[in-house]
Amino acid sequence: MLRFEGKKSGKLVKSGKSSRTALAAARYRAVHQVLDGGSLLSDPLAMKIIGENPEDIIQEAMKLPNKQRMRIFVAARSRLAEDALAQAVKHGVHQLVVLGAGLDTYAYRSPFGDCLHIFEVDHPATQAWKRQRLLEAGISLPSWLTFAPVDFEHETLSRCLHSAGFDAEQPAFFSWLGVVPYLTETAIWSTLEYIASLPNGAHVVFDYSNSPSTYSVGTRMAYNRRARRAAMLGEAFVTHFDTERLHEKLKDMGYVYIEDCGPQGIAKRFYPNSASSVSQNGGHILHASTIEC
Repeated sequence: MLRFEGKKSGKLVKSGKSSRTALAAARYRAVHQVLDGGSLLSDPLAMKIIGENPEDIIQEAMKLPNKQRMRIFVAARSRLAEDALAQAVKHGVHQLVVLGAGLDTYAYRSPFGDCLHIFEVDHPATQAWKRQRLLEAGISLPSWLTFAPVDFEHETLSRCLHSAGFDAEQPAFFSWLGVVPYLTETAIWSTLEYIASLPNGAHVVFDYSNSPSTYSVGTRMAYNRRARRAAMLGEAFVTHFDTERLHEKLKDMGYVYIEDCGPQGIAKRFYPNSASSVSQNGGHILHASTIEC
């Protein structure tokens, strides 16, 4: 029976607090709009939803130029997921599930309107925090959005989605960003197996990292700093993957299409004429589907 454990059942959320790493990701997306001109991800709601003084956020980011790599990666993963979703919608997908939605704003700026039913899945404490942020920011709830709160320690993802009105008989797209590194392998495989089991096909986009032992010295040092900060927030990194093994297991599960964009791939796609600042980040963005693309 599928249980989605890890980050969202972590120490901070269990105590009724919102996810601090979700806020950090939202800040990266917001700063990207200003310091990078939204070159990878255009998100007019990114700064608005975090509810903080934009000048303070920008000044802090400018004092920490070493965080540019992570900022670009966070923007790139959202861009790649949204591009893949757009193609899936063209081919008949009309359901999007955002797993661990945090302060993601896609549902509130979706170009597809009622043609795409969006389910935001997250812990009740994080969703309550987000709804308060939306209210204070004056961002209205669209008709095509359904919140699907789930206590991952006591409920299954399948039951949560069923209760929210998700149609398991129809194709679906799952966006799972900024979550997998915080989960156990058991929880990750269980979630991917559930997605693969949907009878009429599904897509999933998620990010993951290889083992820090494979990084360059500089990249490993930067990773260790992020890992320490995440652990201090009660949301520690848990799982890394060997890319080849991950692909093999996805194929065994029934995924027939796999596009894996690693550090060099992200740099080549978005910065073909320069040695991008993301080229030394350790992260991958993977799109897998049980439908031929």
